[in-house]
This record gives sequence, structure tokens and C-alpha cells, in this order.
Amino acid sequence: MAKELKFVMLLDCYGDLLTEHQRSLMEMYYCEDLSLAEIGQPLDITRQAVRSIIKRTEDILLNYEEKLGFAERLGKMRECFGRIESAAEHITDEDIRNEITSDIKKVRELL
Repeated sequence: MAKELKFVMLLDCYGDLLTEHQRSLMEMYYCEDLSLAEIGQPLDITRQAVRSIIKRTEDILLNYEEKLGFAERLGKMRECFGRIESAAEHITDEDIRNEITSDIKKVRELL
């Protein structure tokens, strides 16, 4: 998994456990793809300070994942539902196929 995608997923899973400042900087860096300078300028902090906060926050997120493993399990569930959805396409009974597809859609919205 690409590093950026990994941290976006970790941020999605554990972002509420971070301070507002940590989460905000991580979202600007990983989700909005802003540079360190673009993040630091309006906050009146150096790009090195931004990088330091991002690095410490990455370590926090990795620690949460190491202890809880939620993001890994979530990824595996998404893969599993993708395989189920692919298999459902081969079900000839349209009512059953539609029911399975509908349930998968509901579960994905919950994930």
C-alpha cells in the first residue's frame, strides 16, 4: 500500500483520537496535498515545525494501528465484500442477486 494511502486510511480510522491540530495538519498534508510551506504559512509556523508535527502524528497513528489493527481488518473486510460482490454477479436468481448486492452496499456504507 502506498505510504500516502496508508496514512489516509489510518487518519480515517483513528483521526478522532488525535488533537484537532494534529488531525488538521495531517488532513492538509495527506488529503489536500498541501506542501509543508503551504501548511505552515497561514499558521505562522516553519515548514520544519509542520514536518515535525506530521512525523510525530504518523508515529502515533502507526502505534494505534499496531495495537488495535483496525485499519488492516477494515481493508480485509473491504476485499472480502468485493469478492462476494463479484461472486454475486454469477447468481442466476435475480431476486437473490439483488438482495446480496443491496446488503453489500449497505455494509460498505457502514465501513
